[in-house]
Amino acid sequence: MKHRKSSHSLKRKYRCPTCNKWFKTRRQLSQHQTVHIRDMTYLCPVCQKCFSTVNCMRKHVNIHEKYRCSECGKYRQSSSDLANHRRSHSGERPFECTVCNKRFTQLSNLNRHSIVHTQHSSGKPYSCHLCSSTFTQSCHLQRHMNVHTGSKPYRCQHCNRTFSERHHLRRHVTIHTGEKPEKCLLCDRSFATSETLALHMRVHTGDKPYKCFMCDKSFSQYSSLRTHKVHVHSSGKPYYCPYCGKLFKDVAAVKQHVYTHTRAKRFSCTHCSDHFTFRVQLRRHLLKSHGEGTWFTCPTCQKNFACRNGLKGHLIRHEGLKPYACDECERYFYTASELRKHQEVHSGVKRFACGLCGCPYRCKKSVLLHFPRCADRQGFISV
Repeated sequence: MKHRKSSHSLKRKYRCPTCNKWFKTRRQLSQHQTVHIRDMTYLCPVCQKCFSTVNCMRKHVNIHEKYRCSECGKYRQSSSDLANHRRSHSGERPFECTVCNKRFTQLSNLNRHSIVHTQHSSGKPYSCHLCSSTFTQSCHLQRHMNVHTGSKPYRCQHCNRTFSERHHLRRHVTIHTGEKPEKCLLCDRSFATSETLALHMRVHTGDKPYKCFMCDKSFSQYSSLRTHKVHVHSSGKPYYCPYCGKLFKDVAAVKQHVYTHTRAKRFSCTHCSDHFTFRVQLRRHLLKSHGEGTWFTCPTCQKNFACRNGLKGHLIRHEGLKPYACDECERYFYTASELRKHQEVHSGVKRFACGLCGCPYRCKKSVLLHFPRCADRQGFISV
């Protein structure tokens, strides 16, 4: 017995202090000890499988090497996943909806879309038992239930802020890291998430899947369609500014307007100490002062704009078309906002007033011209 014990200890001379297991070499012992150190977990970036050592993880990643995209270098788990992914580069959409002829890159996206055409007849199959909300997919219902339960299971490791959905946490984390791993292959822009990259790609492809059934105008994002319906096809203005009483069609417009009163500078430059009230002001500053971002350039006169809407409004003037006509007179205008401003002349509505004497005016410019004279008469000193 003594001989057997000594010979065994000679063959396996490295002992684990945690479980007393013996090993022949120090390397075997080191590999074994990672089993006890739970914090040392190496995650496969492709399939999220966990490994106790980095070498094991690297060997495993080689399995995915044959499913690597030659265009962008991303890995996929199978040949079918890789084929689906390559369509994002080629633009191929082999799956077509038989109802509206809309095309999709994946069969799952087509199946999800098909519910849109059946929901009016059979209803949305997933309903919330706490309210009257219904949904086309079970995952949407599960996400909705967090509204009632208040559950926020996803926590940010940087600031401990919690979120009800995983993709909200992913988007938030990029605020701390500044990481923008998703790069557009057609221009020099980068994005924090694949979702925002997918939305951006519609700029290049011209894809506008969201169609207004009232005027046949199409949009690349659903939020743009919703805003269009409110501003163009709805006449009601149920929201008002608590500072001046001005009426608006949606909450977002009120919030944007309120900053003209509070002058809160929410947007800060990462290169210098400047702060701005509106995002477009920050974007213009980054372009002019730091060369960050991309100008929107007019192809006719080469004039630069910080935002796409500014360029769109400018291009209309080159075309010479004035589609907005006044019902009261024979004047025509380039934009709906110009027409609305003009119609105030006919309506007699005076939305602006002097803050010192209360004298009403039709336009803001008239108030600004009146105010210095009024202040001087009442003894106020300009600073």
